[in-house]
Amino acid sequence: MWDEAELKHLRRCVALAAEALEAGDEPFGSVLVGGDGTVLAEDRNRETTGADQTLHPEFALARWAATHLTREERAAATVYTSGEHCPMCAAAHGWVGLGRIVYVASSTQLVEWLTALGLPPSPVAAIPAGRIALRVKVEGPVDDLTEDIRALHVRYHG
Repeated sequence: MWDEAELKHLRRCVALAAEALEAGDEPFGSVLVGGDGTVLAEDRNRETTGADQTLHPEFALARWAATHLTREERAAATVYTSGEHCPMCAAAHGWVGLGRIVYVASSTQLVEWLTALGLPPSPVAAIPAGRIALRVKVEGPVDDLTEDIRALHVRYHG
């Protein structure tokens, strides 16, 4: 289902999530790719080290796209990400008019993993990104990489 170029971007998301973990942040990473396949921008979670809970990579990429891309370029772009967008990030994605989202692990999977670790529920509901960003094609999970993301979350929270 995923071609080699997409898997390359998704593996980079996993690597960015690992970088976030090594820096003391929750393991999330995202890559913004133009319609022609060019990597335009990438980021990792920075909410712990930056002391701002909104410093999610998906939100940062949406803001970057709003500043640097035309409406048409945004619509043709894809955000590859280690975890499905939270409602805040999905809303930013939708408002900016970005194209599709491809995620490694779903919000539902993340909730299951964190619950199994005995962690309290998130202060924000785990609503599927496609129910927030209504005009966005949302695809995932990517089974071949899901275990890598689960292991990063277990390391962070375990």
